[in-house]
Amino acid sequence: MREELFKALEVLKKGGIILYPTDTVWGIGCDATNAEAVEKVYKLKQRVETKSLICLVHDFKMLNQFVENIPEVAYDILKYAEKPTTIVFDDPIRIAENIVAPDNTLGFRVTEDEFCTKLLRKFRWPIVSTSANISGAKTPRSFNEISQEIIDGVDHVVDWRKNEKNGKPSAIIKLSVDGGVKIIRK
Repeated sequence: MREELFKALEVLKKGGIILYPTDTVWGIGCDATNAEAVEKVYKLKQRVETKSLICLVHDFKMLNQFVENIPEVAYDILKYAEKPTTIVFDDPIRIAENIVAPDNTLGFRVTEDEFCTKLLRKFRWPIVSTSANISGAKTPRSFNEISQEIIDGVDHVVDWRKNEKNGKPSAIIKLSVDGGVKIIRK
């Protein structure tokens, strides 16, 4: 794992994009603070920029650095969630503008995946995490289901857990600063 962490870290630092295993499905990722890198992800996925992406962070402290106002209920949701859960927050800060939705929201997931956690700790910035497929295509459940177009389009494919079947996409909950809660995906 150590060598793969180093390779992925180098690509992220240079503004490249990686294909990597997460706590949910295989993801396409980049530095979430680098607008040019985020643009590469949108192009590879053939996704319109008005449909935002999500970011991974390694803990609540890191989350607090990139969301201006975190509703208290968010900590309980994340602490007691039975599966990986992404929360869409109002008012993200210190992040590439082209990753933020038109309504000034952005989804974050505190990952518990060992590889992702170690990578995020070393990188110290959020990493984009979007499913490894062309927009509108079926989400791959394993590395073997990822299209060659996606594999060829990234700067580095992480050689870790390629033979494992991944889980399902995360649950998504939208929390508004005004107290609103909306379940987007269970």
